[in-house]
Amino acid sequence: MIDALFGSKTRVKLLNLFLNNPGRAFYVREITREVGEQINSVRRELANLVNVGIVRADSSENKLYYEVDTAQKFYEPLRAMFSNDAAVAEDTKVSTSAWAKKFHAVGDIRVVIFAGKLVHGSDSEVDVLVAGDGVSPIKLKNAIKALEREAGGSLAFTSLGFNDFYYRLSVKDKFVADILAAKHTVVLDDPNILAEGNVVDTTTEEKNDKRK
Repeated sequence: MIDALFGSKTRVKLLNLFLNNPGRAFYVREITREVGEQINSVRRELANLVNVGIVRADSSENKLYYEVDTAQKFYEPLRAMFSNDAAVAEDTKVSTSAWAKKFHAVGDIRVVIFAGKLVHGSDSEVDVLVAGDGVSPIKLKNAIKALEREAGGSLAFTSLGFNDFYYRLSVKDKFVADILAAKHTVVLDDPNILAEGNVVDTTTEEKNDKRK
């Protein structure tokens, strides 16, 4: 149906590629490999998409790169139409399932929360909260940079040790509580501590210990 609506199989493939990879730029031969179409057809449809403003072109190192224009007024409805993952259903700007796997690859990250700029309608000042131990700062920094490219802008992120995060959660620390009070999406929760009733209030435990 989408092929008939847009009138070109190549155009549909290009829109699918760009709209599912916001913040990523492709050069022509790379695009041709990705969509599996003839280069002349790809060039023709790229020109059409640039002319209508959905895709923008920039040259770098003697190559012409193309990427979706996330500031274009039709970006969001087109993104919803072409999304091939759960991002739209979760109201996030990137695929949470894909990023759960990517954060797992960084190290022993057990909790990841998206909010702020990554979640439509969120007023959180923090965009990403990561909790885990033994995580390489360089790998984490590179992952956040890749996430920023996909999201199309800089992100405010916080990294905590897992025990620190658990303690803050249990005592309803304002920093963590504010993130959870805002609209957010749980990307990772391996210990399942964000489910209601799974957090022990350590302040209550301490009071009980003192009574003994």
